[in-house]
Amino acid sequence: MDLRFSEAQQAFRAEARAWLQANVPDPRPPSHNTRDGFAQHVAWEKQLFEAGWAVVSWPKAYGGREASLVEWLIFEEEYYRAGAPARVTQNGIFLLAPTLFECGTPEQQERILQPMAAADYLWAQAWSEPNAGSDLASVTSRAERVEGGWRVTGQKTWCSRGAFCQGIYGLFRTDPESQRHRGLTYMMVDLDQPGVTLRAVEDLDGHDAFAEVFLEDAFVPDRDVIGAVNGGWGVAMSTTSSERGLSLRSPGRFLAMADRLIALWKENGADARLRDRVLQIWMDARAYQLYTYGTVTRMMAGGSIGADSSFNKIFWSEMDLAAHELALEILASRAELHPHAPDAVDGGRWTHDYLFSLAGPIYAGTNEVQRNIVASRVLDLPRK
Repeated sequence: MDLRFSEAQQAFRAEARAWLQANVPDPRPPSHNTRDGFAQHVAWEKQLFEAGWAVVSWPKAYGGREASLVEWLIFEEEYYRAGAPARVTQNGIFLLAPTLFECGTPEQQERILQPMAAADYLWAQAWSEPNAGSDLASVTSRAERVEGGWRVTGQKTWCSRGAFCQGIYGLFRTDPESQRHRGLTYMMVDLDQPGVTLRAVEDLDGHDAFAEVFLEDAFVPDRDVIGAVNGGWGVAMSTTSSERGLSLRSPGRFLAMADRLIALWKENGADARLRDRVLQIWMDARAYQLYTYGTVTRMMAGGSIGADSSFNKIFWSEMDLAAHELALEILASRAELHPHAPDAVDGGRWTHDYLFSLAGPIYAGTNEVQRNIVASRVLDLPRK
């Protein structure tokens, strides 16, 4: 792994930094988990797309710059350094898109990717069900063959910002006699059709961007099946590798968070008792950066992430939670202030982000399950 950046990569960083400094909204838009805030984030996504920064590593035909994965990491570092808004297209561009690039047909790529990048059609992930959370193989939502496609029935839950999106993607059982990983098919479902009911689920902040999706004979055309019928498990593993590994949580997010934490510590008296813990977060963020550059080097040489993505997911989620717990300790009683209180720090952002960090060890597969994957598939430890 060569950590020296080429002149072209340095020029790419300078261009990205200059554009972001000139264009990042100030003040930040409201939470993207509110309808008004989500709309403002969508407007930002469209601005990114028009300037060619929405999906820098994608082909130019879909709105990208055909940048390398190293340049994508550089852009992510600059994006978070600039304090740019959260990406409301992330469930599409970081999860569904890599799946389409790996497993989708040319027709699907041509039809879906450009509107996704342009924020013209927004996607939510529909993995979990009431009795199938981290155990994805337990899904019971079913799809029955009809002329020209499938009729799907079932319930999906915890669809992030699903209340504001136009489509979902997930697994459906297409072989009623099958069990566990077999007989599942990966499908995309248009939410604007008869047979689809959305119900908002309130989060800890009181926002209702989460959605439960109830499907009652909703239609999925054959062209919206990704991969082989009854072969959905393998396709889903492509998505989860992206979610847990490279794309969903880039190092730039945590590098910026660690720098903000150091500034917070200094601004609030630089308590020597907390110094080593602050430093540990800074070192962890940079360790994750180096690990990710190693992963990208391996991928550019033809390798893949695979089960190693579970290492990533455990590490970044627990680092994120530890950092925000420490931030609240630094803030002390001010962490309890209303975001609009005169003495609230950064509009209550640390407390808001702490509440979100609590979900980190749960979403993208609980860390308990990820440790089992590491034990069995990476370390080859014996099962009981």
